[in-house]
Amino acid sequence: LDHFERKRKREARQVHKTSQIARNTIGLKAKMFAKKRYQEKATMKKTLAMHAERTNKHKADAPVAEGAVPAYLLEREATARAKVLSNTIKQKRKEKAGKWDVPLPKVRPIAEDEMFRVVRSGKRKTKQWKRLVTKVTFVGPGSRVSHPSTSASSAPWPCASPRRM
Repeated sequence: LDHFERKRKREARQVHKTSQIARNTIGLKAKMFAKKRYQEKATMKKTLAMHAERTNKHKADAPVAEGAVPAYLLEREATARAKVLSNTIKQKRKEKAGKWDVPLPKVRPIAEDEMFRVVRSGKRKTKQWKRLVTKVTFVGPGSRVSHPSTSASSAPWPCASPRRM
C-alpha cells in the first residue's frame, strides 16, 4: 500500500526535476535533451487528440436532396468583394500618380509609414532610426513644429513646409 503511494509521489515530483535539468543543461547535451522533450510532447499531444477524437460527437451528414447543386458551384458574394477591391486599387493608383503634387486633392491625416520611409544605415544595415520623406505635405501657419531632438521616430519636421511649393 505504501509502495504505490510513494511511487505516485515520486512521479509527481519528477516533473520538477526534469524542468530543473532543462534549465541547467548547456551545449550539445541541452540540445539533445530539448529534442527528446519535444518528441515526448508531440506524442503526448497526439494521444490527447486521439482521446478527444474518441469523445467527440460528430455531426451526421444530412441526406442529399435530388438535383442538389454542390457548394462550389453556388454563386458567392466574391464578385461584389472583388469589385470593391479593384476600386480601392484604382483609387490607390490615382493617388500614386499625383504623388509629388503638393496641393493635395483631399485633406486627410497621413499615416507615418506613408509619409516617411525607414532608411537602414550602419555597416550591417541594422540601424533604423533615420527617416526619409516620401510624401511632401503642407502644414498651416498655425501649426507648431516640434524641435528635431524631441523624437526621431515621430518627427514631423522634415516634411513640415510652411509654404506651398
